[in-house]
Amino acid sequence: MTKLHRTLMVSALALCTAAPAVSAQELVVGFTRDADTLDPANHRNRETETVIRNMFDGVLTRDSSMEIHPQLAESYEQVSPTVYDFHIREGVQFHDGTEMTAGDVAFTLRRITEEGAMGDGQTSPRQSLMGPVESVEVVEGNTVRVTLSEPWPLLPAMLPFQEVVSQDFVEEVGTEGMATQANGTGPFELVEWRRGDSIIMERFEDYYGGAEGIPPVDTACVERAIFRIIPESASRVAALLSGDVHIINELPPHSVAQVENNSGTEVMTVNGTRSFFIAMNMENEIFDDIRVRQAVAHAIDRDLIIDRILGGNAEAINGILSPDAFGKNDELEGYDYDPERAQELLAEAGYPDGIEVTLDVEGAFRDTAQAVASLLTDAGINTQVSVGEGTMLTQQWRTEGEPKTGDMYFTSWGNGSLDPQGIFVPTHMTDARGNSAGYANPELDALLEEAAVETDRAERAEMYQEAEAMAAADAPYVYLWVPQDIYGVSTRLSGWSPSPDSRINLHDACLD
Repeated sequence: MTKLHRTLMVSALALCTAAPAVSAQELVVGFTRDADTLDPANHRNRETETVIRNMFDGVLTRDSSMEIHPQLAESYEQVSPTVYDFHIREGVQFHDGTEMTAGDVAFTLRRITEEGAMGDGQTSPRQSLMGPVESVEVVEGNTVRVTLSEPWPLLPAMLPFQEVVSQDFVEEVGTEGMATQANGTGPFELVEWRRGDSIIMERFEDYYGGAEGIPPVDTACVERAIFRIIPESASRVAALLSGDVHIINELPPHSVAQVENNSGTEVMTVNGTRSFFIAMNMENEIFDDIRVRQAVAHAIDRDLIIDRILGGNAEAINGILSPDAFGKNDELEGYDYDPERAQELLAEAGYPDGIEVTLDVEGAFRDTAQAVASLLTDAGINTQVSVGEGTMLTQQWRTEGEPKTGDMYFTSWGNGSLDPQGIFVPTHMTDARGNSAGYANPELDALLEEAAVETDRAERAEMYQEAEAMAAADAPYVYLWVPQDIYGVSTRLSGWSPSPDSRINLHDACLD
């Protein structure tokens, strides 16, 4: 596409105040949340990554079955326990027409992993996602060598979450410019970002085709793709039913029948990667007693909530890991719903008349938290639900080194890699950033540290199974469920399926 053509297209779009009209070659996603940024290295948000990943490709990628495939790499191998070589494709173009090189890949990874590499002393918030990367260098022309300070078998599983940028472009526009501009190698290129309204992309005609292991290897099927920001669930559903959008994420369970019964729409589901749980503040005198924590677990009828509130679209868990996660302990025994046992435990702990607590929750999960609170109250745990904004609750419950200030927190943690380290370490290691319970178990810490560097896959799985049993015995959390991700889609849509990591990959999506 010529620069004149692009200029005319952007000018025409700027004249439109309403969302663009749907055409046969224009695929629209009704999406819950706007992107925080367009800079792949400057966020820790799954929705942001979903948008970015349609404009930027990674060294590796995943298919909808979570299998890892080379993408901008032609192949890769583990040279030693601490060295990986990635052989980078030749002839791949960025959207500005310049050729991607192994140097761009190395620059991308160093920008994420090195201290202060974002400019002005800023370090990428994604640095911890790359583990113990010690150095990244180009060797033998088109090979990028990643050297670790210690064995870290998770590296290939984490690379699909890191998108490659152009070194020249970053140096030209700076980190500030990267927030609003996109120059990737992905199947779509940015046309316009209307903050709070829509992100408009068009097919990149010079796209190299994507991962060879995920057919079809070609340019995108549709000419244009739009993420239209529709936070309110009823409005997203209405837009789908009217044909204004073709995919919506986070379809509410209570709307499933409505979408299924509509002639032009259907429902698609996939097991998610986000574990839901209730953190009990173990720094609090009440929840320092394991009998009180066990009472809370016995007071919650998970099956009832899954059936009545979640429409059956979730699977109960007895530990932190998803049923599909590597190293999941399938032998864990959970706490049966037994409100009488809960009351007995409270009495044993010195609370024969029950306790009064507050359950913190974000607004999106208010209804579920209220159902939980009702069950707790029936068992003598008089529970008041307090709805808070996400950032505030993160500061209250997840500020490292600061004491927790609440009683209980209904929350969740995503684990897109389905590797235990991505969820177990942040939620259960002493003083870790996601350890909302204030849980501390030195024996568990040591086991998790050992598992993180174990290269024998079978040994590593056994370590995580032991760790999950150890944590479940201490009951710092009430482990609840892993919901299915539910999407509403148009029957005109083909070639697309949802992915457990919540990515909405539009490369192969077509409209009949």
